[in-house]
Amino acid sequence: MLSDYISPGNRVELKATGKIWMDEDARTKHIYMSKVMDVTSDDRIEILMPFEKGKVVLLPVDGEYSLCFYSTRGLFQCYARIIDRYRSDNMYILVLDLISELQKLQRREYYRFSCALELKSRLCSKEELEAFERNRKYLVDADFGLQRSVVVDISGGGLRFVANFKYDEGSTIYCSYRLPGNANDKEYEMICTVLKVSELESRPGLYEHRIQYVYIDETSREDIIHFIFEEERKIRKKQT
Repeated sequence: MLSDYISPGNRVELKATGKIWMDEDARTKHIYMSKVMDVTSDDRIEILMPFEKGKVVLLPVDGEYSLCFYSTRGLFQCYARIIDRYRSDNMYILVLDLISELQKLQRREYYRFSCALELKSRLCSKEELEAFERNRKYLVDADFGLQRSVVVDISGGGLRFVANFKYDEGSTIYCSYRLPGNANDKEYEMICTVLKVSELESRPGLYEHRIQYVYIDETSREDIIHFIFEEERKIRKKQT
């Protein structure tokens, strides 16, 4: 059932497909962000009408869109057609019928994007790990004993960093970093497992770590994936 994968509150990206407007109309190529309000059946959903610069974007009835859902179970994609739009309690709602099967997007979630970011990390205490397992964010002292290193690639599932120190494989660590261009200067915090550690052949004394997020809030994961999408688009735009 659709509701097994998509839930109210999930973020969703919309991109127009086909000749909805004239080619020179910026709305045709624009990607809009919205939120799922309701899953009314296995092939029908309701979402908030997109807002940009404080104004509602009136997407046309019968317009067809590619949708990408940021679900707690991963990223999912399908195509849908707007069949109605209405106002309820000062909210503008779009009603869409799915016109293709829902597919999971593995590539997007785990696509690794090369970058250079400062990473702060330290070993995680037993008390902290137990707190995160209970879905309670608890850090003894987030800044105590932090070591600095350099992230060389990130994804929605983990990252790779290089440091002049090394953790043991299998250890659990607290990590934090900031994404460039983030207007809120948000610090992304997560608990991770060290999957693999290896010394760089070309740089003795430097160690490459591959780590996987164990506990990360979904909003942070969505922000990271969205950052990767945007950077990927900028690169493609420069290449064309």
